[in-house]
Amino acid sequence: MRYKCLVLDHDDTVVSSTAEIHYPAFLEALRIMRPGETISVDDYFRYNFDPGFLEFCKGKYKMTDEEFKQEELIWKDYVSTRVPSVYPGMKEVLEKQKKEGGLIVVSSHSFDFNIRRDYKENHLPEPDEVFGWELPNERRKPDPYALEVISEKYGLKKSDIVVIDDLKPGYDMARAFGVDFIGAGWCNNVPEIREFMQKHSDVYFDDTKELFDYLF
Repeated sequence: MRYKCLVLDHDDTVVSSTAEIHYPAFLEALRIMRPGETISVDDYFRYNFDPGFLEFCKGKYKMTDEEFKQEELIWKDYVSTRVPSVYPGMKEVLEKQKKEGGLIVVSSHSFDFNIRRDYKENHLPEPDEVFGWELPNERRKPDPYALEVISEKYGLKKSDIVVIDDLKPGYDMARAFGVDFIGAGWCNNVPEIREFMQKHSDVYFDDTKELFDYLF
């Protein structure tokens, strides 16, 4: 076990939720709120990468606060009846980490209840901690709040912790706290995202088998 604690993103790192759930849900929101507008899945990935989902909605689509609340309700309704699939090999990574006595922490922009449901429905080991969208904005990733909490609670050194994420907020969080960062490259093939993550990650993997071999 290379690290005592894996701090994992959820969407598009453990589960294939953008392609299977978040993107279709957003298309449904556009159908209702911006009839005639659409967006490709690659562009949806791009805008989530930079400038981020909230800024994307309020910038590109000029959503008001009330419209954004409506979009969130549409998304919540959509995800409440759909469970994303786990990327092949991630179950083995999580099971091995727990078997070796390690910690699994989730730091995500999804809600706690969705994360825990996805883990349960996909028969994954239960996370030791979840830091989700319920947190105040100033404590959500990329703020290093989650890393500060687990470091103190579990007596972890910075060398004990690694952040695994497919997008820049996870990288920013890891750098802000001074821990290692692994880029998850198995979720999309958007060139500019891959180029950034390959350049800035301590290590970057295209598949979960490479991740497993590196961690264990």
